[in-house]
Amino acid sequence: MEVLSPKTTRRSTRIRVEIPVSVISLDRMRPFGENCVVLVVSAQGCGFRSSRPLQLETPIMLNGLPGGGSVTARVANCLPLGSDGKYFLIGASLYTHGNVWGIANPPEDWKIAAQSTPAPSPTSASASAEAAPLRVNKKQWPYNLFTEGDGTQLNRNK
Repeated sequence: MEVLSPKTTRRSTRIRVEIPVSVISLDRMRPFGENCVVLVVSAQGCGFRSSRPLQLETPIMLNGLPGGGSVTARVANCLPLGSDGKYFLIGASLYTHGNVWGIANPPEDWKIAAQSTPAPSPTSASASAEAAPLRVNKKQWPYNLFTEGDGTQLNRNK
């Protein structure tokens, strides 16, 4: 049986590389820190080899990029390399698109990708929530559990 699917198009060209980086998790509930090797890069992300799997959507930072920089990303994919379970290919989606890899003469489509809107960072959602004023309705739970006085006694009459 033949399965027909639409042709997948890449947003930017992938390039095979070997760039040593250190990768750390930015999520304290998912601790991770390891020296890894980036094997493939594009303007939107990369694939790096790790000895441990990473959970999808984990925010990470890649340090030690060419030129001494760093970049933040999120885990988009995690696949075992081989059948022995020794290594994993972690796909990372950059929060800031572009040639962060220091590739000389990058493909033309990398320039277009860098100009497009980058993926939202995990801090932008919380920043917009902090910017909105907090409205408190004192007649709704949990505030309605306390009396109008000092707030230390439960109002059991309601």
